[in-house]
Amino acid sequence: MMDALTLAVIQAGLQQVCNEMDIAFSRSAFSPVIAEADDRSDGIYAAADGALIAQGELGLPVFVGTMAHSAAHLVRLIREGAVATPEPGDIYIVNDPYLGGTHLMDVRFALPFFVEGELFCWLQNTGHWPDIGGMVPGGFSAHATEVEQEGLRLPPVKLFKRGVLDREILSIIQSNIRVAEQRIGDIKAQAAALLVGEQRLREMVARYGLATLRDAIAGISDRAANRMRAEIRRIPEGTYKAEAFVDSDGVVNEPLRIALTVTRAGDELHFDLSDSSPPCQGPMNSVWATTCSAVYLAMKHIFPDVPINAGTFEPIRVARPEGTFLDARYPRPVSGCAAEVSQRVAEAVFLALAPVLDIWAAPAGTSGNFALGGFDPARNAGYVMYQITGGGYGGTADADGLTNGCSTIGISKTAPVEVMEQYYPILFRRFAIHEGSGGAGRHRGGFGVHYEVELLRGEAKASFVMDHGRFGPPGVRGGGDGARNVVRLHRDGETTIPAHLSKDQGLRLRAGDRVEVMTPGGGGHGDPFTRDPALVARDVMRGTYTTAQAESLWGVVLRDGVVDEAATQARRAAR
Repeated sequence: MMDALTLAVIQAGLQQVCNEMDIAFSRSAFSPVIAEADDRSDGIYAAADGALIAQGELGLPVFVGTMAHSAAHLVRLIREGAVATPEPGDIYIVNDPYLGGTHLMDVRFALPFFVEGELFCWLQNTGHWPDIGGMVPGGFSAHATEVEQEGLRLPPVKLFKRGVLDREILSIIQSNIRVAEQRIGDIKAQAAALLVGEQRLREMVARYGLATLRDAIAGISDRAANRMRAEIRRIPEGTYKAEAFVDSDGVVNEPLRIALTVTRAGDELHFDLSDSSPPCQGPMNSVWATTCSAVYLAMKHIFPDVPINAGTFEPIRVARPEGTFLDARYPRPVSGCAAEVSQRVAEAVFLALAPVLDIWAAPAGTSGNFALGGFDPARNAGYVMYQITGGGYGGTADADGLTNGCSTIGISKTAPVEVMEQYYPILFRRFAIHEGSGGAGRHRGGFGVHYEVELLRGEAKASFVMDHGRFGPPGVRGGGDGARNVVRLHRDGETTIPAHLSKDQGLRLRAGDRVEVMTPGGGGHGDPFTRDPALVARDVMRGTYTTAQAESLWGVVLRDGVVDEAATQARRAAR
């Protein structure tokens, strides 16, 4: 048996390989969504079945399950003869959501890693391309009713053959997407990241040898499984239930229900989503890989110290929710699955286990997907802009929630407004805290973001697929809900709100028109009337809540900014 020190060193080395791939990808990518917002991930997967060996700390959590599913499908298709056999120097490209993917914009590259002629593992990464064709610039079609309307769908094919880019396949891709000449930069960055990983992994093989690495990978997986089982045993035996709701599917203006039952049996957790809403017409269906990955990432949030590999999720059993919108089959549209539906699934996991683990209230739970595409007359060129926005985290048993945190499913951050203004014909009129958006509680939720972007030149089409516009992020243990997502369009002197609140597409903008977004705050944790009055007074002094809100939400009476202790005690007692 390998000693613990060697095992730890190899585990850290494998993760460092993935971290270096992540960094190389971001630093060399052309698109701000990758280079600035880090909407990408890299990992190492087993040759035999695609099982996760390691994933970088800097990658999006939602890809932890989907890339393993994708690798497994690739291995299966190669074994069945449906995909060409790998050779050294090959790199496959695939974005088919039904083959272990997410939405079409998340494009995956896979490189077979050979040692002495033997396939040892797969290096794989995913990058969010700003456009993949389809009905609207950016791919986030809020009204699509079939996947073909969302863009170009690629099965696994070799984009690089023995190290040489296949120009014919590249031309097919470029002929079906917008601003095609810019994608070659992202393609080369994505491939280069895998080559960095290949070199670093080859150095590890030279240092330790294949036999030692194989033993270490098995040992690392076993240790992760044992660690997760130990964490699961902290949860009392029993069954726990929760619900979460998607605003609408973008086509039918009614909420979609996620119904979750979690059962702890021994040292395993069983997740059942089979009572959720049936498949929907619009693009808020979720493919199985994304649904499963949403459960995985939620558990990784709850138990962050468990390392990431296939063993981590061995004790987590997710029943496939057939016949629901969480198990999308072709040709159901899926553009909202990874960025939005997955966060509702994670929210349901948090809400189900919050009573027994005393974890946080619901976070903002939306990526705030906003796409703008048009033609810039000053540069005589087309463009597609994609923006991700943060929101408030839920309050915890110990502290208020984080303000403007990244989405539940990722580490992606909003690209700097200065960068966006340099790339695109826009001006941010506002980028500020969404004041008062945190849900009331003993520890309140964090605040969302309030921004307003103006089109400066030409014409463009705006589309957005967001969520929590109908329901705010729920509080727990008596805490209040966070503020809902708000979208306003200011066009031709008129202000409108989309019928689906958080979803719309193809909205024509002219110079001077503005889009305003207020992202959700996190839910509150605990009884608001037990919050320290001094903290309420501090928030009022900072301007994030009003004096009236201090009294109505927390029962704190302020006189000239100072807590009136007698009046506060009376107000709280009279509740």
